[in-house]
Amino acid sequence: MPDFERFDHESHMAEAIDLAREAVDRGDRPFGSVLVVGDEVVMRESNRVLTEDDVRRHPELHLAYRALRELDAETRAEAVMYTSTEPCPMCSGGMRYAGFGRVVYSVGADEVVEFAGGEPATRASEILDCPVVGGVANEAGRAVHESFW
Repeated sequence: MPDFERFDHESHMAEAIDLAREAVDRGDRPFGSVLVVGDEVVMRESNRVLTEDDVRRHPELHLAYRALRELDAETRAEAVMYTSTEPCPMCSGGMRYAGFGRVVYSVGADEVVEFAGGEPATRASEILDCPVVGGVANEAGRAVHESFW
C-alpha cells in the first residue's frame, strides 16, 4: 500500500480546484476531481452536468466509472480521489463501488450549504469505506464557490 501521507496533496488539490474553475468557465457547476495513483495524476474530470445535459456527469462519479473500466482492483485500491468539493451521496456510492484507497476534498458538503442553500447531504464518510480527508486547500476551494453561487 502506498504511503498516502507522502503524496503532494496541495498540488493535486490545486489541479482539482482548477478543474472546478474550468467547469464554471464552460457553463457548468464548480466541481473538479483528479484520480492519483503513486502520487501521479492518472485521470481528471470536471463537472459536465449542464453542458452535456447528463445528471451523471459529476466528476467523481465519472472518474469512478472510468476507473472501473481502465484500472484493475489493486490499482484502484491504491488510488486517491482529490476533489474540489466533498462528494455527494450518488458519487460516494460510485466511488465506494470502485474501491478507492482514499478520498481527499477541499470544501465540505456542510460548507456548500452556506453558498448554495438547501440541507446538508449525507456526508461522504458515512458512505465510503476508505479514509476521507477534508479541508485541504479550503480557502482556494471556497473562493470558487463564493464566486459561483
